[in-house]
Amino acid sequence: MSNKVNVIPCSGMGKVHGLLAREMALKVVQELCPDISQTECLAYIVTGDQEVGNKIQSGQCITIDGCPLMCAAKSVNHAGGVIAQELRVLDALKSYRGVKPGTATALNEAGWKIVDETAEKIAMQVKEIYGEE
Repeated sequence: MSNKVNVIPCSGMGKVHGLLAREMALKVVQELCPDISQTECLAYIVTGDQEVGNKIQSGQCITIDGCPLMCAAKSVNHAGGVIAQELRVLDALKSYRGVKPGTATALNEAGWKIVDETAEKIAMQVKEIYGEE
C-alpha cells in the first residue's frame, strides 16, 4: 500500500481522555511510524475540508476516541474514510484500573506510560494495515 495510514484522534477538549487520544496519535505519527502514518485535525474533517477529506478517503484510518460518543469514528465515516480500526481510550484504560492519568491539560507519569504502551499497540496496527508486518 502506498498511502499512509491516517491516525485520527478525537478533539476531546477539556477531558483527560481526549488528551490521551491526541498524545497517542502524535506518538504514533511523529515517533513510531512517521514514514507510514499521518494525522489530520478532526475539525477539518468535520467541516468538510476537501484536502483532508481526500487524504482520509484515499487511505485507511485508525480512529482514537476518548469517550463512548465516538466522534472521531463517526466523523471519519461520515466523510467517507475507511476505518480499519476503532480504538476507545476507555477500553485501553481497562488495563490500568484505578490509575489517574492526569488532568485535561497535563498528563502525569502514569498517563505518559499509558500513552507509550497504547501507542506501541497502535503502531503495530499501523504497520499491519500498511503491510509492513
